[in-house]
Amino acid sequence: MLNSATIDGLKQLRLHAMAAALDEQHEQASYTGLSFDERLGLLVDRELADRASRRVDRALKTARLRVPATIEDIDFRHPRGLDRARILDLAQAHWAASRRAIVITGPTGTGKTYLACALAHAAIRNGHTALYQRAPRMLDELAIARGDGRLARLLASWARISVLVIDDLLLRPLTPDQAADLLEVIEDRAGLRATIVTSQLPAAMWHQAIGDPTIADAALDRILHNSERIELSGESLRRAAAQDQP
Repeated sequence: MLNSATIDGLKQLRLHAMAAALDEQHEQASYTGLSFDERLGLLVDRELADRASRRVDRALKTARLRVPATIEDIDFRHPRGLDRARILDLAQAHWAASRRAIVITGPTGTGKTYLACALAHAAIRNGHTALYQRAPRMLDELAIARGDGRLARLLASWARISVLVIDDLLLRPLTPDQAADLLEVIEDRAGLRATIVTSQLPAAMWHQAIGDPTIADAALDRILHNSERIELSGESLRRAAAQDQP
């Protein structure tokens, strides 16, 4: 009776994982040899692990990553400029904690989006929040928000995100308004939040694609300064996978 009341009390306190773990301890004889402190420690560990798992699940749902990528699933077999040791180091998300940018460039199909989402996923597992944005749609959303008066609120909401993924940047040259909007997004994050940017265009060509020299200078200084650069190369992984099929 006492055990049942304790479990009900834990549930009322919303300690559901701890309640389930306590029920398991009563059901399994293997716990009887443990001390009170040991058993209590196991209950607390279960609750903490459950809360961490639920936090990650919520953050991943909010991030809306384009692909469910993880560092563990990255294919290092294909020669495309990926250094395993470096990527595993980036998976610790020190760059997110120090509010730095990661710039990933390379031809189409070399895995830029997958790598960006995997690094964002790693940052989430290390306690950060993230949000995926495909650059063309992001710029369209900013233009719409300017028209209906939501621009300031939208920029403020993005500025609070720990890691913003901007995928497929500069697929085409920017208009003056798009260049100005991109600068606003980057300005809000420089030195304050981390950013992951992917582009098919080599970084050396970004200045011309942005257009306005003054805006380009400001934006590139904030994106590229002290950033982690990953330059992918080689053939499309999608083409290689199609060739491997029987």
